Amino acid sequence: MPISNYRKPPAPKRRVADLAYDRIEALISKLVIAPGSLIVEAELAEMTQLGRTPVREALMRMVSSGLIEQQPRRGLRVSNIDVVDHLDLIETRRGLETLIATCSARRATTLQRKALVACAKNMIIASERGNLGDYMTADQELDNVNHEACCNFSAVKAVVPLIVQCRRFWYRYQADGEITEAARYHLLLAEAISSGSEPEAAASAGELMDYLERFTRRVINA
Repeated sequence: MPISNYRKPPAPKRRVADLAYDRIEALISKLVIAPGSLIVEAELAEMTQLGRTPVREALMRMVSSGLIEQQPRRGLRVSNIDVVDHLDLIETRRGLETLIATCSARRATTLQRKALVACAKNMIIASERGNLGDYMTADQELDNVNHEACCNFSAVKAVVPLIVQCRRFWYRYQADGEITEAARYHLLLAEAISSGSEPEAAASAGELMDYLERFTRRVINA
């Protein structure tokens, strides 16, 4: 096929199970459902305002990623946070985030580039107001746009469980001032991707991972 006739395939429409995943992720990330908690499907269906089928599908995805553990004769429970192992998680995430950022810089539409920056600016506004709920919502929205823009769904599938673990870790241990610093690194990443420069996008993704690594080491050494 001639390059001039190439058309990038559209991102798949988000299913109800994807929406269930996002809502359950938010509950776990914000520690509304604490680490070690037993999972009851009926309660989650009520909390997410979704049916039990999409909730069950989302939970099975979380089991495969390690966020949810399946225990013999005891059902499902939220995994605990392992502080030391978190450094390995960030190291793994670094390569994926760099790949996704460069793909997004190359492939994002004009609307997606604007949306990335808008989401990051919402993170800045939320951080200035000290509103963790709005911050986390904007963070999740930024990831969704970035993942759709990159059109590398294998990388997205691999990185999403790592992002959820990082988001939960950050929420659990965030201290005064961290929310503003974190928002700034997300804005730098969004602007780099929006510029279309793959080297700048890769560098900004690395800087965000550097921040997360420094933050994790501070938690470990506290």
